[in-house]
Amino acid sequence: MSIHTRRALAVAGAVAAPAAVGLVATAAGVPLRVTAGGQPPEPVELPAVLVFALVGSLAGSLALAVLERVTRHGAAVWTVLAAVVLLASLVPPLTVQASTATHVTLVTMHLAVAAVLVPGLRRPAVSRTPAPVASLP
Repeated sequence: MSIHTRRALAVAGAVAAPAAVGLVATAAGVPLRVTAGGQPPEPVELPAVLVFALVGSLAGSLALAVLERVTRHGAAVWTVLAAVVLLASLVPPLTVQASTATHVTLVTMHLAVAAVLVPGLRRPAVSRTPAPVASLP
């Protein structure tokens, strides 16, 4: 499988992961509604989850591709960058007004994206062939 195919699958999985979390939470009765900045409560809707996960995942994939071209340690630099972006992405879900279950669901959605995307994009670009096994005489 080519690196482009693997990375596209990682992005697709990273988009599907928070959607699955949201659907399970909704089925369990978690009210996915948030209030921010004194505005009326807003629902966290599936299309928005998909779009934000897709944009973030594509940005992460692009950042990795660029870093791999400009530095010998692109994957390592990207992993640190991904961790920083993940931590920053947790600020909004933790600062909006919502139920505890909604907060947990939103944070889990963010973690789900990272849990799929980071290992999926970091896989080595070339597959390693195992060393030949010596035959017995």
